[in-house]
Amino acid sequence: MEYLTLAETYQRIEATSKRLEMADILVELFKVVPAGEIEKVVLLTQGKLAPDFKGIELGIAEKLALKAIYEATRVNEPEIQQMWLRDGDLGNVAFEAVSRKKQTSLFTESLSVDMVFANLEQIAGSSGPGSQDMKLKLLAKMMHDSSPVEAKYIARTLAGKLRLGIADMTLIDALALTYSTKENRDKVEQAYNTCSDLARVASLLAEKGIEGLDEIKLEVGIPLRAMLAERLPGIPDILEKLGGKCAFEYKYDGLRIQAHITKTSVQLYTRQLEDVTSQFPDLVKMLASAFKAKEAVLEGECVPIDTNTGEMLPFQTVSRRRGRKYELTSAVNEFPVMLYLFDCLYKDGKDYTQTPYTNRRKKLKTCIKETDRVKLAEVLITDSPEEAEEFFQKVIGKGGEGIMAKSLADDSFYRAGSRGWNWIKFKRDYKSEMNDTVDLVVVGAFSGKGRRAGGYGALLMATYNPEEGKFETVTKLGTGFDDAILAALPELLEPHLSQGMHRLVNSKMQADFWFEPAMVMEVKGAEITLSPIHTCAWDMVRNGSGLAIRFPRYTGKIRQDKPPEEATTTAEMLSLYEMQLK
Repeated sequence: MEYLTLAETYQRIEATSKRLEMADILVELFKVVPAGEIEKVVLLTQGKLAPDFKGIELGIAEKLALKAIYEATRVNEPEIQQMWLRDGDLGNVAFEAVSRKKQTSLFTESLSVDMVFANLEQIAGSSGPGSQDMKLKLLAKMMHDSSPVEAKYIARTLAGKLRLGIADMTLIDALALTYSTKENRDKVEQAYNTCSDLARVASLLAEKGIEGLDEIKLEVGIPLRAMLAERLPGIPDILEKLGGKCAFEYKYDGLRIQAHITKTSVQLYTRQLEDVTSQFPDLVKMLASAFKAKEAVLEGECVPIDTNTGEMLPFQTVSRRRGRKYELTSAVNEFPVMLYLFDCLYKDGKDYTQTPYTNRRKKLKTCIKETDRVKLAEVLITDSPEEAEEFFQKVIGKGGEGIMAKSLADDSFYRAGSRGWNWIKFKRDYKSEMNDTVDLVVVGAFSGKGRRAGGYGALLMATYNPEEGKFETVTKLGTGFDDAILAALPELLEPHLSQGMHRLVNSKMQADFWFEPAMVMEVKGAEITLSPIHTCAWDMVRNGSGLAIRFPRYTGKIRQDKPPEEATTTAEMLSLYEMQLK
């Protein structure tokens, strides 16, 4: 199949925002894709070379991609750089450059899906001495052989930003309609939730029809998509929803882990299906020593701890170990973890996801011999709101995040990839909803990236504390700006530029640019939360925390009628927080 057919389909999809239209276009595409190529077509449409759990990344730097575009087109490098700075979209740069391509001596051949996929795989798998040159040659050759629209989507695939707006559920709709009927859509989704590989699902459908999906089973080493929970505001509501009695488990503030264990190996996956086995060698050893079965798939929460006190630490602590390739030994010692297991999905050849919660809990107990660092999640089965409330307070006192209520009904199955009422989470956040706008002062700015490159990407905003005579940071503001205001901001703020943080500003954040407090802007936010990095009302609600506005948005008003000292005060922000506290 020609890659041009795929690229032109992407162009049509990009032109619509309607999910049904996207699905119809995909159905047209899938009907002409040879069965042997559907796997590659689905992966490319997802912007991937493999399912997430395989961890294959292209690893192309923007600088290398831009150089390849130059090598392929011989459009002046400064012009290519200007294209890139204009909107930060490698696809648009490739499209424009190839459209203006100057003749070269390289032989041109049409691109096929197989050829593009193979080249991308080779680029992703290349490392070590000479790999950059090889990547450059492969990429430049593809760009040279591309039409403008092909170059656009190859470049975006390399950048990891295909920008089609196609959700997995839309692909599932299209696959069901292409290879079966709308009535079988749930079976297609269930197969995907079990194997987390939509390309494999598509391949089986293309080759064997809907019956082919029966081959997909839960397997050790292939993560399934995580089950999700609903929310309710109170414990009585939860008990009523779950039939008057349920299991309450600790909700730990950690990293959700799906562990695939055999006698010889342990693989660890996150909720996002990222393989983090290499990042937690201590956890691998701890699980291997605590494991009592032949093979299993277990779920739990990886929680950072203080080994001196045994107390659980905030999630941010364990997140510092994420992505580390070097100094791993010191990270293991510096940020020790525990694993609290709460579910058994598979054991010794049998899938338990379609059995009730109580049965899965029993199986979990037979898999693990608890140790100091591997334990089962603490659970309370009750019909008493008072007992549940006491349990909740116990969790909070130990540093937990809240509680998870789980159904005891006969159909309390593990519904992979789904959010449902078999699980309900309950936690009390220190937050409040904002019902009004606030007037904040611009005290700093951060350099823009992508489309905002060359300008300001976000502004650092502050309240005024008249008691201290200081402007205290409360949020980073990056949304609500149209192109006109973005273009005007540098000129508007230039008169107020300051060498370093202004003496009247109290900030724990380091901005790229600092301003004398002068410009006041109207802002609307979703809620007010506690923050360890913003200084507004510092230590007034909780030691070591200030207040922050979550999801702030510029309303379009610059308050030219207000001097900075008449902006929203720190006391007003604290009052808003206290009045609307949940």
